[in-house]
Amino acid sequence: MTTPLTIDIISDVICPWCYVGKRNFDLALAARPDIDATLRWRPFQLDPSVPPQGVDRRSYLRAKFGDDDRLAAISNSLKQTAAEAGLSLNLEAIALTPNTLDAHRLLHWAGGQGQAHAMAERLFAAYFTEGRDVGNAETLAALAGDVGLDPTLVAALLAGEADRALIHAEVEEAHRLGVNGVPTFIIDGKWSVTGAQPPEIWQRVFDKLVDAKSGVTPAA
Repeated sequence: MTTPLTIDIISDVICPWCYVGKRNFDLALAARPDIDATLRWRPFQLDPSVPPQGVDRRSYLRAKFGDDDRLAAISNSLKQTAAEAGLSLNLEAIALTPNTLDAHRLLHWAGGQGQAHAMAERLFAAYFTEGRDVGNAETLAALAGDVGLDPTLVAALLAGEADRALIHAEVEEAHRLGVNGVPTFIIDGKWSVTGAQPPEIWQRVFDKLVDAKSGVTPAA
């Protein structure tokens, strides 16, 4: 018997903790054939004020976090945490901090083709390991092709206004729900898990969800 779960994953594609959180979640879910999960990716923008062309990443991070020594410490800590999840980040390759509105439009369209989870993985890898500009329309169209979407169609959609208002509305809805940090996983619209939780924490969560949905009272 499997337990069906609908899981909304609220994230931003330039959030490193979202990448780590996705990988940990994927590892945990792969170990649970008893979980039948429907995954839905929902948008969040860490900084919607970033202009469409993006900004120099190093200057942006210096303004946000301080001097180079602090940035190096943050970077090293992040790389270590990512490595524990099996990820190798190439942060030095990232030149720009992009505006992520168009990336979220692409994720929305990928969801319509059942490819949102694969698209999210491709976007994270492109940004954090390849240093690609995931705010650039040509780059996004190419990445869409990597997961089986039509890059010509995606390029045409990105050139217009399709679903911009929808993404803005979903970001506002996330804030209305009290989401102020990502990743946030909302399960069946009732329960939430925040942060890049390790696989063993997810296993405990899954155990409790299975019990809750089967009417079993967990042991104290």
